[in-house]
Amino acid sequence: MLHSRPVPRLIALALVLSACGRADHLGKAPSFTPNTESPEQVAMLWPGLPLYTQPQRTVDRASLWSGGQSSLLGDQRAMKKGDILTVVIEIDEKAEISNDTNRSRSGSESLSVPGLFGLPQRIDEHLPEGASLNEAVSVDSTSASGGRGSVKRKEKLTLRVAATVVDVLPNGVLSISGSQELRVNFELRELLVSGFVRPEDISRQNEITYDKIASARVSYGGRGQITDVQQPRYGQQVLDMVLPF
Repeated sequence: MLHSRPVPRLIALALVLSACGRADHLGKAPSFTPNTESPEQVAMLWPGLPLYTQPQRTVDRASLWSGGQSSLLGDQRAMKKGDILTVVIEIDEKAEISNDTNRSRSGSESLSVPGLFGLPQRIDEHLPEGASLNEAVSVDSTSASGGRGSVKRKEKLTLRVAATVVDVLPNGVLSISGSQELRVNFELRELLVSGFVRPEDISRQNEITYDKIASARVSYGGRGQITDVQQPRYGQQVLDMVLPF
């Protein structure tokens, strides 16, 4: 008796799980994602391996020409795990593709046997009136096809986000990850960026453009009451995926 109605229970469980995602901002603004134990925080808390540096003299610490990262004229670019740099995302791209194809073909074949050992003449005597073997076979064919296609796409996006060096690969390439959330009324905007950068591509202003990030992953979206209304329900998405028509 306990397993007599498994289907309604599964449906009720699915409805409860699907509603959990929206329960966070039910009647209130969506909550921020906690930044504790995030990859960025873990990278900042990581003490790192001790680096050998030559002992500084007292006169070198007071000099304005010291080459240390914390000095006035030192290199301020991110170079180790836990450092922060600015990612500049400026996308202004436009693509337009147009294809036009036309093809036509016509053919005609005709076979006549006016005299084949006198057989056509003898057979014509037994054929209905008007029938003849003078033109035994005649084939005509005509085909035509045409196709047109066009693609138009335009994207424009300008963003700036601070990212953290979460790892330094053996070849010196930096793995970065950054996130940014902005809540306005009952809608939360999310910006995520990650990828791999070379230290020499980072500018003196400690900035790097997105086109110099390998395996760049940029996500710009949000969640909230307006986003929920714009998205189709889970049941409709399932039906759109399984229905063949």
